[in-house]
Amino acid sequence: MELRDLRTFVAVAGLLSFHRAGEALHAAQSTVSARIASIEEDLGVRLFERLGRRVAITEAGERLLEYARKILDLEDEARAWVSGEAEARGSLTVRVPESLCAYRMGGVIARFRARFPNVRLAFTACTMEGLDKDLRQGVTDVAFLMADTIRGGDLVVEALGVERLVLVAAPEHRLAGRSSVGPDDLRGETLVLSKADCSYRKMFEGLLSEKGVVTAAGVEFSSAAALRGCIMDGVGVSILPQLAVRRDVAAGRLAALNWAEGDLETAVLMIRHKDKWLSPPLAAFMDMAREGLMDEAKEPGKLSGGGIFAPVSGGPESGQSGAGRCC
Repeated sequence: MELRDLRTFVAVAGLLSFHRAGEALHAAQSTVSARIASIEEDLGVRLFERLGRRVAITEAGERLLEYARKILDLEDEARAWVSGEAEARGSLTVRVPESLCAYRMGGVIARFRARFPNVRLAFTACTMEGLDKDLRQGVTDVAFLMADTIRGGDLVVEALGVERLVLVAAPEHRLAGRSSVGPDDLRGETLVLSKADCSYRKMFEGLLSEKGVVTAAGVEFSSAAALRGCIMDGVGVSILPQLAVRRDVAAGRLAALNWAEGDLETAVLMIRHKDKWLSPPLAAFMDMAREGLMDEAKEPGKLSGGGIFAPVSGGPESGQSGAGRCC
């Protein structure tokens, strides 16, 4: 087995798609199929079942996957230590909420690129769906979430800070002129929510449900930018990170609603699998995030503790997953 073939195998196992694996590896689908066939012939087993357009990994494939990751991690480690940081190559895949990436991650990326110019960074939108699986399978190296907690005893979770959240609506909205807005004021209201940046939305929806508040049929977007445009047109009310809307609020394009039940906050979490090998580039990226992520684009004033969205307990590197109250 060649290392190139093992990398292809790991990509297919993570994405469960020959086509998507080819795109990720910049290789033709026929090349991907040939590499997988070569490993299967060498081992005398089937690694994947092709079920129409679906691909499922076999039991033999699951067994090989663990060893393949260890072999590839060892190769990366050897390259990093022998060649030195400046010559370190490879890639890091990071899952991060859209607003966190847009308003906080820039400084971390700039510092990382200056130190590791030959390491490719790939960022994808982060939701809870499939995150634990991606981390376990090595598809994602490290992830960030805006959430109180996350399930998974094999995940290492670090709380990096607290992000302020805010309810927003169009300036002409019926709630915009009120001194405060409570749960009862949202009865029958349209909630415009983000699918790609939604790690905190279920908590808010749960709060309304506990109060017996029934809202109108909601509107959901995968893009935070599209969501803000919809709110500006007067469609409904949304909850978003304050950093993502502060310019629109300052310019009068959106109105921030004063939530009557306290400050809205959520913890910012950094998550990795406990068995993930921390290559020098990955370890450095995580250190840079610890040191500077929550300092980027900091809002004026001090965020208060408490509120309905409180930060996780246990402190950094607790490794505890908590009870899972996020989407």
